[in-house]
Amino acid sequence: MAKPKPLIDDEGEVRELTAADFAQMKPFSALPKDEQAMLRNLGQQAKRRRGRPPKEAPKVAVTMRLDPDVAEFFRSSGEGWQTRLNALLAAHVKRASKRASSRSPKPAKSGRRVA
Repeated sequence: MAKPKPLIDDEGEVRELTAADFAQMKPFSALPKDEQAMLRNLGQQAKRRRGRPPKEAPKVAVTMRLDPDVAEFFRSSGEGWQTRLNALLAAHVKRASKRASSRSPKPAKSGRRVA
């Protein structure tokens, strides 16, 4: 019997399958149980590695209303304006947090006016 052609050529392209290729194929259930288990395990590993790894602190989608001039200012800076706006807000939060932690705690106000 002649040696079958490889399924993949030197450039990594898969060739069209022939009737002889299909005749040599076996159903998954006909494989030995240890090979079935090994292939299932490979499939599970491939599923786990698929896609971008999850971030520790993923971003949160929000909807906010901005003044037209503020929105236009950031949009006119081009692609990535949301990222730049996020960086600006993050820097403000960092500065405000430092200021708040350096102050001594004040008693809470009741919100009532004393006459």
